[in-house]
Amino acid sequence: MMPDSAGSGSGPLPSGVVSKVAAGTVAEVTARFRRLLEAKGVTVFAVIDQAGAARTAGLDLRDTVLVIFGNPAAGTPAMAAAPLAALDLPLKLLIWDDAGTTRIAYYSPESIAERHRLDPETAAALAAIHPLADALTAP
Repeated sequence: MMPDSAGSGSGPLPSGVVSKVAAGTVAEVTARFRRLLEAKGVTVFAVIDQAGAARTAGLDLRDTVLVIFGNPAAGTPAMAAAPLAALDLPLKLLIWDDAGTTRIAYYSPESIAERHRLDPETAAALAAIHPLADALTAP
């Protein structure tokens, strides 16, 4: 289910973005997502604490974490078919605090496939993000 806004008064979601409410704090959701990825054998390329980076510049930002992850067996065929798909891959999941509610957001694999004109078989390999994200919405 995709709400019509990303929270915090930011208005409608950009095309192709999926956003959901996740159970737990940003730290809890991030840890749960990392465990889930590890259990599925998915590579975590980076976890970026964007709020922490803001603090190093003397700025405040709500608790915000970006997880960059993927499976080379799924992403490589997409990048081989459409080199610019590497702008969207590996996949990314944003986790942030929206006034006490933890939200997650990601580009839908369908929008990535459409943007890069991937064939259905290649695009299907990217669809694993949906059940991974769904697992974060349960307590």
